[in-house]
Amino acid sequence: MAKAAAGTDNPATPTAVRIVVAGDPSDLDRLSTFWLPKLRQLEVKVPVIVVGCRLDLRDENQQVSLEQVMSPIMQQFREIETCIECQRLNIFRFLRSFLCTKSCSSSTGPLLSGNTDFEGPSVASLEADFHSCDHDRDGALSDAELNDFQVKCFNAPLQPSEIVGGRLETTWTVLRKFGYNNDIRLADELIPSPTKRTPDQSVEMTNEAIDFLRVTFDVFDSDGDGALRPRELEELFSTAPASPFSELPYTDAAERNAFGGLSLDGFLSQWAVMTLLNPASTMENLIYIGYPGDVSSTIRVTRKRRLDRKKQQSERNVFQCFVFGPKKAGKSALLDSFLGRPFSDNYNPNTEERYTVNVVDQPGGIKKTLVLREIPEDGVSKLLSSKEALAACDIAVFVHDSSDELSWKRATQLLVEVASHGEDTGFEVPCLIVAAKDDMDSFPSAIQHSTRVSQDMGTEAPIPISTKLGDLNNLFRKIVSAAEHPHLSIPETEAGRSRKQYHRLINRSLMVVSVGAAVAIVGLAAYRVYAARKNASG
Repeated sequence: MAKAAAGTDNPATPTAVRIVVAGDPSDLDRLSTFWLPKLRQLEVKVPVIVVGCRLDLRDENQQVSLEQVMSPIMQQFREIETCIECQRLNIFRFLRSFLCTKSCSSSTGPLLSGNTDFEGPSVASLEADFHSCDHDRDGALSDAELNDFQVKCFNAPLQPSEIVGGRLETTWTVLRKFGYNNDIRLADELIPSPTKRTPDQSVEMTNEAIDFLRVTFDVFDSDGDGALRPRELEELFSTAPASPFSELPYTDAAERNAFGGLSLDGFLSQWAVMTLLNPASTMENLIYIGYPGDVSSTIRVTRKRRLDRKKQQSERNVFQCFVFGPKKAGKSALLDSFLGRPFSDNYNPNTEERYTVNVVDQPGGIKKTLVLREIPEDGVSKLLSSKEALAACDIAVFVHDSSDELSWKRATQLLVEVASHGEDTGFEVPCLIVAAKDDMDSFPSAIQHSTRVSQDMGTEAPIPISTKLGDLNNLFRKIVSAAEHPHLSIPETEAGRSRKQYHRLINRSLMVVSVGAAVAIVGLAAYRVYAARKNASG
């Protein structure tokens, strides 16, 4: 006989799990025609568990499980959380144990869609678990791998009769064993926190992580065209809740081919910028796609930039470049050209920060990753309101329209603002000036103006480029080269120069005073020696 059990003292306000027990096939009819509709009528808002309690009396030839019989009922009544079977002698002990440890936190809601199929997040999570156990990466679990999976999840070896089949209630056991929470995402405690770092340190992927991503790229490049098309990229991240590259600021940040495919360099560039901006996201997604080792070994913290400046050489492989400039100067066109996109005469003002990333080939076959971060003119004041605004900046580029004198003047103002901020906070950065739109006639006296600014501030002469003609004058190599030598190309303002002269004067005065005091002490000591000898001879 079917019956409902509630673990509450007040039937009007139930808070416990409601249990419906089915003893024979007729109970299932009673379940769907009376008990479940009755619970709905009473507006009982608690999980429902269906229990088949006579497993020991089942005919051995009966192959239909309770879950199969319950499938149409579960489609009709979504409040049913799960269905289980047990022997009648153990039912109360079983229910008590099950309710205490499983049911309240093991809802099928996040797992099942309306037709009782697993939904995307749970499928992705299970696929991630599958890949972690597929040691030979052949896309299938051998008997040995399946047994290892069983031991890992349930602390018991797999019986030969259990190779096939499965139950809904085991799904949560598997997911929780692999660290997923109720939202079917990895629990926060399973994702290592990046090592603490100072503001002028950055985070990069290690060679081990990059090697893993190279192999992963080849595995999912199913057509062998050297690029991951959108469908292949979707398959790669099918074991994650979603592709991290479909979200800002990574969307459209890397170079893609005519079919929307990511090359290997573009793929690694996407990971590089994600690691730079959010290393925890990198580690989380590496776990999702099946990184086999300790995920904390996939990232490293770089050396302090101040130490790099003392050593006159940066050890970094990923450089972040802030791109400043007035409106219509050509900042966005510069970022587009970095990704190989064609020039467009249409002006689309950009009011938000934007990132692009690509690999830059340096002399000697060395590859460095460059991240360009466009700073809208209206956002400069807000950026510089923070003391550590330039701490993450390896190099700053100031773009101006070489045919517009007002554009040049505004660019130099921005240069002074940024240089002053660096001097005041101690986060000075190398700076380059870019004269865009070189295909147009320069404004009168442009050479004199640029020469004066370069001499006064100690910077290189502006680098002329034309994104329209595709003549970038090896600009990106020059940007990386300047970032690699952080002690050079640092502009100096008049206030900064005066401050340095003042400190030098103070230091020189202190030195003179120190020398004078030392001479006086030596003279006094000599006089005392002389007086002592004179008294002794007398």
